[in-house]
Amino acid sequence: MKGWRCIDPHVHCRDWRESYKATIKVVVELARSQGVVAVLDMPNTEPPVTGPELAEMRLKTAESEGIERGYYTYVAATPSGEQLEAAVEAVRRVRKVAGLKMYTAPMKGLEARDIESQRRVYRRLAELGYRGVLAVHCEKASLFREDLWDPSRPWTWNLARPPEAEEESVRDQISLAIETGYSGTLYIVHVSNPASVEHVRKARENGVRVVCGVTPHHLMLSLDDMERPGGVALKVNPPLREKGLAEKLLECVRAGEIDFLETDHAPHAAWEKHGPPYLSGIRSLENYSRCLDWLLEKSVSERILRDITYNNVKQVFPMIEE
Repeated sequence: MKGWRCIDPHVHCRDWRESYKATIKVVVELARSQGVVAVLDMPNTEPPVTGPELAEMRLKTAESEGIERGYYTYVAATPSGEQLEAAVEAVRRVRKVAGLKMYTAPMKGLEARDIESQRRVYRRLAELGYRGVLAVHCEKASLFREDLWDPSRPWTWNLARPPEAEEESVRDQISLAIETGYSGTLYIVHVSNPASVEHVRKARENGVRVVCGVTPHHLMLSLDDMERPGGVALKVNPPLREKGLAEKLLECVRAGEIDFLETDHAPHAAWEKHGPPYLSGIRSLENYSRCLDWLLEKSVSERILRDITYNNVKQVFPMIEE
């Protein structure tokens, strides 16, 4: 896969109060080593990116580290009408803001956790005439059973946040987009359940502007890997799933039903992964090129690979320059 130019629409660069985990410079240089020429950074930073001033501050941080090309940021979308106005202003005013990001599961107070909060987000964005990208982390918190999580049995994270929580949230987002007349592009990030992809496929057939992405870890890993020594380090949101679901996700990629290969690269310090607070997220950019080779071995066509690593991203995010 050498020589391919790829774009990763979902990374976490940390920096600011979390610079001990990674910096924009470290993540972008790692991406370039994997053939990724541009990354789109999520807004759940410390402090979070919630409006134009913080978006500009984020981009100035990148410039101060020598990163002037290939770096873009999202702005958070919360249930606050005032914050959503600022977020839309950021997209319109700041050239390197790629879009908005909404969390439906707990995330540093940014989340729209229940259906009514999510409805407020879609309704306000429709009222503001926002036609850009809304990336959504889909997990329905009301279906969580976090009492089932046992760090000594890391695979139980899949029980605490079951596949149904993702599927039902995807169904909710599509329904809300239709109900409120949201006219932007709905981007379902890091799907882990093939049933979620089926909802996306049906929505597209009905004219909804919706795309979805999948990570290397949800394709290449499963609960089997979490049963091995050190498996707690593979704790991610949404969780790794049973091997059969991972195999069906691969079938979705082969069929051209997945739009993006996204890493959700989420660096943490080792002590945060292997002990309390057992944070979710892994350094998946390190496996990007290996994943491309693996997908070729699994009979994914070069045409589809070029689409999910570059062409589709450029189409959805036309502001990206290399």
